[in-house]
Amino acid sequence: MGPAPIDTAQSMPIRWYGTGDRTDPTYRHFERVVNLCLHATLFAAVNSGLWFVQELRHGWSHLDWLTLSWGAGLVAHAVTVVLMRPAPRAAGSGGDALPPETP
Repeated sequence: MGPAPIDTAQSMPIRWYGTGDRTDPTYRHFERVVNLCLHATLFAAVNSGLWFVQELRHGWSHLDWLTLSWGAGLVAHAVTVVLMRPAPRAAGSGGDALPPETP
């Protein structure tokens, strides 16, 4: 038996198919999710680099507090994004983020 087929709908990167209207709640939520992803990427890159340099050289005494406080800020950011999620729209209400399906 070969490997299971990949569901491309679940593995494709996120993208916006709408008009980019900043008053649209779905667009604003999408923008918050992208900002959270950038925040998490920056957190991972900076902290992993700082901890790597600390292992090579003399340690910084407050690096653990920096990582913990920044991590707490990242968790607070994630909670804010989840809590500000817009309510689901009814089908056909207009302004959907996905284009209509074509046969």
